[in-house]
Amino acid sequence: MAIEDSKMAPEQPEKIHLPKTSESEQLKRIRHTTSHVMAMAVQKLFPKAQVTIGPWIENGFYYDFDTPEPFTEQDLKAIKKEMVKILKRKLPLEREEVSREEAKRRIEALGEPYKLEILADLKEPITLYHLGDEWWDLCAGPHVESTAEINPKAIDLETVAGAYWRGDENKAQLQRIYGTAWETPEQLQEYKRRKEEALRRDHRRLGKELGLFIFSDEVGPGLPLWTPKGAVLRTTLEDFLKREQVRRGYQPVVTPHVGRVELFKTSGHWQKYREDLFPMMGESEDEGFVLKAMNCPFHIQIYKSSLRSYRELPVRLAEFGTVYRYEQSGELGGLTRVRGFTQDDAHLFVTPEQLDDEFLKVVDLIQSVLKKLKLDQSFKARLSFRDPDSDKYIGSEEAWQKAETAIRRAVETLGMNYFEGIGEAAFYGPKLDFIVQDALEREWQLGTVQVDYNLPERFDLEYVAEDGSRQRPVMIHRAPFGSLERLVGILIEQYAGDFPLWLAPVQVRLLPVSDEFLPFVREVAERMRSLDIRAEADVSHDRLGKMIRNAEKAKIPVMAVVGAKEVESESLSVRTRAGGELGSLSIEETLKRLQEAIANFADF
Repeated sequence: MAIEDSKMAPEQPEKIHLPKTSESEQLKRIRHTTSHVMAMAVQKLFPKAQVTIGPWIENGFYYDFDTPEPFTEQDLKAIKKEMVKILKRKLPLEREEVSREEAKRRIEALGEPYKLEILADLKEPITLYHLGDEWWDLCAGPHVESTAEINPKAIDLETVAGAYWRGDENKAQLQRIYGTAWETPEQLQEYKRRKEEALRRDHRRLGKELGLFIFSDEVGPGLPLWTPKGAVLRTTLEDFLKREQVRRGYQPVVTPHVGRVELFKTSGHWQKYREDLFPMMGESEDEGFVLKAMNCPFHIQIYKSSLRSYRELPVRLAEFGTVYRYEQSGELGGLTRVRGFTQDDAHLFVTPEQLDDEFLKVVDLIQSVLKKLKLDQSFKARLSFRDPDSDKYIGSEEAWQKAETAIRRAVETLGMNYFEGIGEAAFYGPKLDFIVQDALEREWQLGTVQVDYNLPERFDLEYVAEDGSRQRPVMIHRAPFGSLERLVGILIEQYAGDFPLWLAPVQVRLLPVSDEFLPFVREVAERMRSLDIRAEADVSHDRLGKMIRNAEKAKIPVMAVVGAKEVESESLSVRTRAGGELGSLSIEETLKRLQEAIANFADF
């Protein structure tokens, strides 16, 4: 019987794993070599093109070229065709070590000024990589031994973009060709499938189609405007987290959008973060104000407004605080990278003895949030520690060691799967970051929790200990969502706009078969809204078939058709996106099931 069952069960296609370049040494070699093959092909077809840099990136590679004319789509096809020819020649990759003087002589002979600039920054030894005996470039590797190792059916060229030399807008405008390369053609096809799926799920397109948010040139780039439905979505997320926080002993606070420069000097943000702040308002730094880029200095002032006893600790202050950061225009991208965004910020002021327990409770909150959002299927914890060779951090060696030890102790206590990210710490303290994987296996950083011994020191924070002495609290910074805007963008793409019932801006749409049933439909919709069910009546006067199609297009989780039969029997003909036709249900039964499903984060 088991054998028969297994025969009847539909075979699931084997999932194709697409490793990042950093996860595969062989992919790193393939992609690095393919970038050289592309540069060789470009210079064969366009002899006036000068090469600059051509590194691997996580899903492929790129090369920057200085060309008299920009590349076209037709050019990309010709370049790829030439690349395939080069690969099929099975050219060896040969490493050569030369003196700086010899490298300079050869570069000057080629007439490649960009390579001379690159050479000036290189440390010994100077290495060249040759593709056969026809083309070479300055490079440290790694590469495959021969182009025979690269499958021509597993490579592709994707797009052309503008790029400034060394990222400086005052320097030459270059042409950047992006490409990708994989070990097998099947991986390439899966990569292309996911790219197409990503376009289908793109939150910028879906956000417009579903009427959730807009951007306006008159307001400014990176500053989203939330429409009514988008505002409902935001508010639902906020209310969800606020309820969780109240249950866990958090206290709400509200702080201004601007603050004195002096406040950010004390915190260190003015010195370390100034490039990302909006320009100062006021005539001098002594009297100047800036838009706040973070909430912690403001919460510190609330804690500091009165002398606290150890009996009051931990103090947990929470705020959905909007912050402003002057991101470069080229780095902006829909909701995932904006200039004004809302953080679900909280700052906990704890005694050293409370630190471990409070940290674990914060991690539990973040995990609970990810579970409700269905983002807990695949996540990693990153221990974001400082780079000991960098000077961007503040505070003593002792403070950093204590904070990093506390975070490591917490993840080991919980048995979490974690990895270390050296150099990823905030300038004032290490972090535990939650890296989630979405439906397309893309990784996003969401929740974060930080241990901070430095800001309590800089702001001279105290509490009265049990023995009457003044002691320094430890701060925990935490944000389960991170940026609310970024989270909404991720959720739109995770669900492809098809939000679960509890989160959907409109949960129920009532569809009258004709106008004579509109009064009944409006009455039912009003009753649903009185029970906090987000319901609306379709008053379009369209035929029923079109109303159903429109509701499907708008991704409404529950539809209810109303005709003479339903009015007479005080019932609704219910249809859901999750379960299809459910048939006739009494209004009372429908309301009960809706309330239960919403409360339990479940489908209807």
